Amino acid sequence: MVIGICGGSGSGKSTVAVRIVDALRDRVVYIQQDSYYKDLANIPVEERGQLNFDHPDAVDLDMMIEHVRRLRDGHAIECPVYDFTCHARKPETLQIEPKPVIIVEGILIYTSEEMRRLMDIKIFVDTDADLRFLRRLSRDIKERGRSVESVIQQYLATVRPMHLQFVEPSKRYADLIIPEGGFNPVGVDLVIQKLKSMLSASEQSAVN
Repeated sequence: MVIGICGGSGSGKSTVAVRIVDALRDRVVYIQQDSYYKDLANIPVEERGQLNFDHPDAVDLDMMIEHVRRLRDGHAIECPVYDFTCHARKPETLQIEPKPVIIVEGILIYTSEEMRRLMDIKIFVDTDADLRFLRRLSRDIKERGRSVESVIQQYLATVRPMHLQFVEPSKRYADLIIPEGGFNPVGVDLVIQKLKSMLSASEQSAVN
């Protein structure tokens, strides 16, 4: 099964994904759109931070789609590792083995029809804009070494307009909308129980 988890930056997508991973343990693999940003090593460092990272063109969706397809077909992948402090891929890759459940998470994953066709369940995490901004601000300062001013500037220049243009409209493709993401335990638990039920039915069918 391929499970898509989409929503705005800071909506709580990764929290939902981690809750599912914790519940399903060794039966699930988790890949993030953040790993598939295009390598900008050939662009001067001072210019990299000025680019629009919230547009679909910033992501190597072709590679991500191919990797999801390979995992679904039972093959391991070499997932890129992205360094947000310098906006470039690291030399090393991360080998990921296929599992019965594949979680694909990111803000732009539903913009691709080909990616959507690979998914069995599409979830959209719907969170108010002010909460999303505050979470993004905290994350970028703590984890990515950003200044408050640079986070605010990027949010106004690209994050908010790209959310309105690409992310919010993709909500219509979702099979399930979870308000507040990981802070909605009822919604997340329902998803987990559904996945466990589908896994059990699939495993029972394989035995028979």
